[in-house]
Amino acid sequence: MEADLRLAHLYPKLMNLYGDRGNILCLRRRCQQRGIALTVDELELGDTLDPNAYDLIFMGGAQDREQRRVAEDLLETKAEALHQAVAEGVVLLAVCGGYQLLGRYYRPAAGEELAGVGIFDAWTEHPGADVKRFIGNVVVRWQGGTLVGFENHGGRTYLEPGARPLATVISGFGNNGRDGSEGAMQGENAFGTYLHGSLLPKNPRFADHLIAQALKRRHSEVALSPLDDALEERAHAEAVGLAKKKLGFLRR
Repeated sequence: MEADLRLAHLYPKLMNLYGDRGNILCLRRRCQQRGIALTVDELELGDTLDPNAYDLIFMGGAQDREQRRVAEDLLETKAEALHQAVAEGVVLLAVCGGYQLLGRYYRPAAGEELAGVGIFDAWTEHPGADVKRFIGNVVVRWQGGTLVGFENHGGRTYLEPGARPLATVISGFGNNGRDGSEGAMQGENAFGTYLHGSLLPKNPRFADHLIAQALKRRHSEVALSPLDDALEERAHAEAVGLAKKKLGFLRR
């Protein structure tokens, strides 16, 4: 396959909890194995985003201190371009803190509310430092099967009518521990989630879903050749199996 893609990695130094950079490595590897050239540009504080230059955009998670620094920069230097890119079909994946900052706002446990970019029709608030964090392995049901990952967040995210859940929780907490939703989709090309781990190496079908969408936008219809995902699928299956054992324990 002769094709190329370009990805913008937002704030890789500040927003990189629990191996989020592994998502970039996974996308690069899966593209390389198919002969697809993937160029990755790292955009930090002060760097502008060209909405016409990229096919994919990724943003990982961070603690509240880093999120405060990033929130201001997002609004000042990248918000308008992000909206334009998503509106024009660029594939966006935002994990945890990135997911929160791309909603309407994030209200942390302490300090001032952080205005969000508003890519996702959602908002997040932290109920307080003395409230239980959502920590542990997660399995969710996605349109392409199941997704597995690890969550660690105090914020509770609630979706408004303009967004829909990325998935429904099988085991774990998800967006808020109440409504069974995990993550968000805005349109067909913007995805937010709390799943770390990294997310994509254990979920090759989701990784390919992102690649296929980006290729379709850039090169029209381009079929992805199959890869040997035996190791990835085994890791995925083991995570699902552990979740089922946990559910069985909780139900006894």
